[in-house]
Amino acid sequence: MTRSKILCTIGLLAIVMLEACGDTAQPSAPVAATVVHQTLPGSECKPAPPDNRLPFPVAPLSKRVDLGTPAFSNPTRVTNPLFPISGLSQVVFVGTVGGVPFRAETTLLPGTQPVDFGNRTVQTLTSQYVAYLDRRLDETALDWYAQDDGGAVWYFGEDVSNYEDGKIVDKHGTWLACQDGPLAMIMPALPQVGNVYRVENIFPVVFEEIEVIQVNQTVAGPLGPVTGAFTVQQLHLDGSYAPKVFAPGYGEFSTGSGTDVEALALAIPTDASSLPAPAELRALLGGSRRVFHAAGAGNWSRASRTVGEMNAAWARHQAADLPRLLKPLMADALDQLSRAVAARDRGESRQFALDVSKTGLDLLLRYRSRIEVDFARLDLWVRQLVLDTESEDTGGAASDLAILKTILFRLANTGDTRDRNDVRSVRHHLEAIQTAVDHRSAGAVQRAARRLQSALSDRVRSQEQNEH
Repeated sequence: MTRSKILCTIGLLAIVMLEACGDTAQPSAPVAATVVHQTLPGSECKPAPPDNRLPFPVAPLSKRVDLGTPAFSNPTRVTNPLFPISGLSQVVFVGTVGGVPFRAETTLLPGTQPVDFGNRTVQTLTSQYVAYLDRRLDETALDWYAQDDGGAVWYFGEDVSNYEDGKIVDKHGTWLACQDGPLAMIMPALPQVGNVYRVENIFPVVFEEIEVIQVNQTVAGPLGPVTGAFTVQQLHLDGSYAPKVFAPGYGEFSTGSGTDVEALALAIPTDASSLPAPAELRALLGGSRRVFHAAGAGNWSRASRTVGEMNAAWARHQAADLPRLLKPLMADALDQLSRAVAARDRGESRQFALDVSKTGLDLLLRYRSRIEVDFARLDLWVRQLVLDTESEDTGGAASDLAILKTILFRLANTGDTRDRNDVRSVRHHLEAIQTAVDHRSAGAVQRAARRLQSALSDRVRSQEQNEH
């Protein structure tokens, strides 16, 4: 997955997001994007290293389709169906990395990012990337894209934050077009077999060369067959190769093989439904919250009864048209929850209840706005924070707090008056949690987290009542 993050170098980029150049993401008020000073390829733009200095063989220049100087008259109107970034509100990926469960969200952020190429400015679109490994925050990014007049989509850079236990450990992979090397093509206008282009071309910081090996394919999409897909072979920075598939209406569709696979599970609005959220799905989400609280209180009769209702709701819901990669995740989470409740395991019961909520909210994306689902995800992750704090998992709690701030960031510039008020409320509660964490007061963390949980639950309940 190509990713991009905000550069924290002073004077290079002054976009403000919740992740500052510190240990954890910090909430901030919306700030207007500033101009990134760059130059056009072939002008003052820093060139890529010569190919003869690369430590591995690459395709001949005669196969490259990314060597021209693009013109950008209407850059944020992305019409290329194979990379429809301007039309995708949110995309969910699932899979495994090294055999560890992987999940990612990409979200189109509002507004545009102006990029100054010396004598002219190009507006770009910003996409946020958030990756999780085994329930922990692994990486965040901002990516900048624009489409040229010929229909090709170009990649302007990435600002990468890599995490361990909720703290930014490095910014490896960060680059900015022209500042660090050439602008990169992310998608040709009409890919053909044999076409070669470089998605990243600043060795040894980043490098990815793609060759199209098959077109006009039909692939299994989230809800049925998708035609017009194509497969490429990626040459990575370390000289290894991996397959990747792109599909119309989705863009990046799957990458990798074996124990390292990242596959698209759902894209909105491509897979959206005009119907209201099914009663069975609402029962699963409501039930998972009740089990979380019942198990925490040791009320096993209520927890067991609720799990039975959830399994019955899931049995009915499976008759619906469900995203094929999310269906087994829900089935597995419910099975694990049922076992944990039967064993009266307080910690495991609460954790698997949260796992049910996580997949349930992904399923809910088909029926509700991304804004509402993201607010519900805040409610989910604050419950995870309560659980990790109670179990004295400091790394997990720090990761949960960083995730909450990351989700809040993408909500900061969207929505109506109520959304803005709720964002301010969440930010206030997160500041209280951060203060408690800084003072290493587990009790204060729990109290502040529960206050935030209560505030978010009010919104979740209100939305559910509006659907009835």
